[in-house]
Order: sequence, then C-alpha cells, then structure tokens
Amino acid sequence: MKARARMSPSKALAELASEEADCRRCPLYRNATQVVAGEGRAKARLMLVGEQPGDKEDIEGRPFVGPAGRLLDRALEEAGIDSAKTFITNAVKHFKFQQRGKRRLHKRPDPGEIERCRMWLDLERQLVKPGVVVALGATAARSLLKKSVTIKSVRGKPLPLEDGGTLFVTVHPSALLRMPDPDARKAAYREFVKDLKQARSAQSSRSSAASRKSP
Repeated sequence: MKARARMSPSKALAELASEEADCRRCPLYRNATQVVAGEGRAKARLMLVGEQPGDKEDIEGRPFVGPAGRLLDRALEEAGIDSAKTFITNAVKHFKFQQRGKRRLHKRPDPGEIERCRMWLDLERQLVKPGVVVALGATAARSLLKKSVTIKSVRGKPLPLEDGGTLFVTVHPSALLRMPDPDARKAAYREFVKDLKQARSAQSSRSSAASRKSP
C-alpha cells in the first residue's frame, strides 16, 4: 500500500487489479476465467458494489457488462447519476457458478469467500475514497458492514462506515430481472431508482459541505 500511495490514483488501481489477478485466498479462482476488478473514476465520490461477476463479466473481465449492468445503467441515468463519474466493483472478484450442461449458473458466495475477498474491496475503497457507497444486494452489504443484514432492515437508511463514508443498501439489479410479474418488476424498479436518488442526494450534500469548508 505504501508503494501505491506514491502512484497516481489510476495507476494505483491498475496495480491493485494486477495483484487481484494473482489472488489465491479462496478456491474460486480455479474455475473462473479471470478476476474481475473494479473500474471507473479513480477518485469517484460514489462507489457501487455488487455481489460478484456473472457469466458475461467473467468472460469479458469487466464488472456489470451483462443484463444486470444494462439495467443498472438505465437506473443510474434515471436517478441523475453519471455512471462515468462512479466506481463500480464487486464484493467477490471471481465468478462462482454451478455447471448445468453448457450453462454456468450463478451460485452465491459463502461467508468465507466474502471474508477472504473483503481485503480487495477495502483496498479499492482506500484508493478511491468515495464519500458514498451503494451496496447492491445482501452479499455486498455483508462485506461492507462485516455482518449479515437483511435488505429490508437497512434499506433507505444512511449507514456510517468506518472510514467516514456513508453506505446505502438496495437490491441487486439481477433480482429485478428475475421477477416474473411485470407490474411487480416495474414497482421494484421504481424503488431501486428511488434508492439511487437518495445516494445521489447524500453525495451532493457531502460535496457541498466539503466545498463550504474549503478556504
């Protein structure tokens, strides 16, 4: 970390991604195609944290490039958030899946895998220094809060993080895609956008407060 501290933020993140690629802290690397490190603005004020890469992300080596990512991009736009100014990553950096025929089906990371991968998420946060973090789903919330929580119990509440940042917890966009009822899916999507707007508002408030403190 000391060596990275002397680098530019973007170079430090690239160095971190290279280290993540060599990670053997849990067995997930054995079957995954590659590590999927976070990406985005090096000093983003808003960070989005998902659960883990999916099939498409595992193949391309980039976070949120599949159907859930497209839904997230649309929701961010509707919430007034410029996705180019965010940093997006996952709590677990390798794709965990179950092979079923030719298909690779998502399998949720277990507590041990989340714990062993938390180091990389913590380092990303140390480098990016976001004022506001959005946990997309219970796995991301568990990694960031270091305890298991239900989305229902914390949704809509600004939660303090140890580094002074603020955390908001919402659903993972893939959960919306799995909803079979169109009306229920539309209502859930509206709530999702509302959550993102709340995070945007908190980030704007922090930025305004920081500006007033500056000489």
